[in-house]
Amino acid sequence: MTHHILVVDDEPVARQTLTEILKMEGFTVSNFGNGESALEFIRNNSVDLMLLDIKMPGMNGHEVVQVVSQISPDTEIIMLTAFGSMESAVEALRQRVHDYLIKPAPPTQIIESVRKGIARREKRLQELEEEGSPNLFIHLKDGTTIDLSRRKISNQSNTELLTPAEGQLLKVFLENPGKVFSHREIVLLVQGYEVSNKEAQEILRPLVSRLRNKLVEFPNLFERVVSVRGTGYVFEKEN
Repeated sequence: MTHHILVVDDEPVARQTLTEILKMEGFTVSNFGNGESALEFIRNNSVDLMLLDIKMPGMNGHEVVQVVSQISPDTEIIMLTAFGSMESAVEALRQRVHDYLIKPAPPTQIIESVRKGIARREKRLQELEEEGSPNLFIHLKDGTTIDLSRRKISNQSNTELLTPAEGQLLKVFLENPGKVFSHREIVLLVQGYEVSNKEAQEILRPLVSRLRNKLVEFPNLFERVVSVRGTGYVFEKEN
């Protein structure tokens, strides 16, 4: 399986260099020059590991980490900075960051850190699967299995993989059956930020539509996602 790496750095030369180094090692690589664009991408795509600059215009690296921890907690993060300090290093580690590298880091160090981060991610996911945590592995009465750690839904004849945003939305629904959520509440829980009610509806409409399209072959999930007119959505309790 090819692992997907995300490079986020506002310096074009550094961003391109990191991208080329990782592509030469066989990784699939996407890159962005700011945190906002990176977060938009990671909400809709599976990312195994992210190389993230700390000092950037707009959202800085620490702010990006806070959101990624909510919307894609299984993504490993390596933070990069040209201005190393003990305070930044401590903050990075406190935020569950895998590694902290000083720019310009040599290619061998970058590759070694990336491989260790991916290995750590795979080990953690394997441990969760073996533990069979009831919060991450859900078995429905009709035989449908939901693996929230890998964002995978399966039954005897079908398997669907969800994006981070779709997976987080389904997780919110599964953890709160029968609860009516406003559009704004769902956006805050799924995307990690507050918006107006009008903006929330515009964000949720395509997201819920994409999720329901993937749930068509799983009636025990598809039929329970219900729009509450003028309010938001409810995930009805299992019969």
